[in-house]
Amino acid sequence: MSLLEAQEISKSFGGIQALNTCSVSVEAGTITGLIGPNGSGKTTMFNIMTGYERVDNGQVRFQGQVITNIAPDKVFRLGVGRTFQMTRIFPRMTVMENMHVAAQRNDFKGLIGRWSSANEQKRALELLDFVGLTGLKNLLAGNLSFGQKKLLEFAFVLIAEPRVILLDEPAGGVNPTMVNYLADRIRTLNERGVTFLVVEHNMEFVMNLCNHVVVMHRGTKIAEGLPAEVRANPAVLEAYLGD
Repeated sequence: MSLLEAQEISKSFGGIQALNTCSVSVEAGTITGLIGPNGSGKTTMFNIMTGYERVDNGQVRFQGQVITNIAPDKVFRLGVGRTFQMTRIFPRMTVMENMHVAAQRNDFKGLIGRWSSANEQKRALELLDFVGLTGLKNLLAGNLSFGQKKLLEFAFVLIAEPRVILLDEPAGGVNPTMVNYLADRIRTLNERGVTFLVVEHNMEFVMNLCNHVVVMHRGTKIAEGLPAEVRANPAVLEAYLGD
């Protein structure tokens, strides 16, 4: 069953057609990879799925409910979380203060308004422990490594317990040890029932992590299937080699 789906999405920016009747479906319980050469429309698709861009044509559904063109905070409250290529954290606050801000954001109030400050702190510490940042809780977030900043943003999203998480280049600019650690955390959450859609250029990361892969090229979907099937698809090879 499709948990999150974008159906025949078209989107242009001026004279540039970013997406052309492109459809992407994410099945519940999967880790789905979304790959393609630069400029293929992956991040635009992410932005449309999460309300940061409006569609020209097409429809987005989450759990069967139409969510096309609704505001990002409303998409988030429904249970769709996301990260960004460039992390969105508060560098002049400590790691723990960042988590406190995350818990107090308007996006979260409907979800955690019942929390006491003690419960909020307990949940924040649990999540920091999950992403391996407990020992850095009093460090200014701006002093974290790039990979640690990505883990903090990941914890930001997890505090609202989303059903599906869209990760935009989680391995980009991150050292191999941190990449492996992040993959392990994603697998653990997936085993607990969290669904993922992952945009990533690191093919080794995608092929080892994902159980389904969708390939985009020039604003449309050109292939999808198991990682091994996608890796051997001539259209995929041509798209990458051609670019």
